[in-house]
Amino acid sequence: MKSIGLVVVLLTISALVLPVRAATLVVLNKSEHNASLIDPESGKTITKLPVGRGPHELIVSPDGRTAYVSNFGRYGICPAGDTMCQTAGNTITVLDLAGRKVKGTYDYGTNTGQHGSVISRDGKYVWVTSETPQSLLEIDTSTGKILNQWMTNQDRSHLVVVTPDEKKFYVSNTVSGSVSVINRGTGAVKVIPVGKGAEAITMSADGSEVWVGLPADNKIAVISTAQDEIVETFDSGGAQPQRIRFTPDGKDVWVSHVSGDTLTVIDAQTRKTVANVSVGKRPQGIVFSPDGRRGYFALSGSNQVAVVDVAARKVIQTFDTGLDPDGIAFAR
Repeated sequence: MKSIGLVVVLLTISALVLPVRAATLVVLNKSEHNASLIDPESGKTITKLPVGRGPHELIVSPDGRTAYVSNFGRYGICPAGDTMCQTAGNTITVLDLAGRKVKGTYDYGTNTGQHGSVISRDGKYVWVTSETPQSLLEIDTSTGKILNQWMTNQDRSHLVVVTPDEKKFYVSNTVSGSVSVINRGTGAVKVIPVGKGAEAITMSADGSEVWVGLPADNKIAVISTAQDEIVETFDSGGAQPQRIRFTPDGKDVWVSHVSGDTLTVIDAQTRKTVANVSVGKRPQGIVFSPDGRRGYFALSGSNQVAVVDVAARKVIQTFDTGLDPDGIAFAR
């Protein structure tokens, strides 16, 4: 009996001292068709996992163990003789981040051009934009099956955000220059004209505001989710806003300006530009560490990620990725 008790005690102690699973930065390399799994502290690439053609965006499950990669299909750096670089994709690759391996691929047939995505709080659903037909798909994460499909009624539906109660979606439509507001329960769609090239989109943590980047005019439009109307439009602080994201504390909004090679920091309350940070060639995807101390920015023009000290608003590190990085996510 004493030996059994000793074993139980040792097992309990060992369970208490098991190492916490390390944080992982996941970066999609659009023109290399893979995902880099990177140690966010050292910048060392742990491994690269193959995904579908032209991966653009991804979302990580709430438990940090799984990533869902949208294989948009199109990519910008085409080798000689490549005939597929402008052909739409139709798959989502599922990555096992804990096991550092590909878990599976979901094929959506005639639904092509999967791109921006969000995931439900319980991890059961992924909502992803699909460009043909122009729609938002509701995916069962356990099977990959389409449970619902809502038409946006607009052209080139590209990125999506969801309200905290998961009752409304806001989809940016780049060609139409609009945002489609989709009621999840009824399927009703309201279209809000916002401006040319509307793409970058983010939502405040309380769900009260949606910010949309307008790259043609270098503007940002703010939509009130209570009214589903634009309440303010102002200068983005740079050239061609590509991606936009609130900091975890909600105080600032960071904008990647792909043509200006800068990050712009905007005070979320005053709407004033408070800083511009030069980071490198063609900044695109944005993600912050959960504690908000570090920002990670994909530099598609230099095949790197820039690490920014958020409080100091300065680059403290860069590290290499693969070819043409864009979508980026933090898993822990």
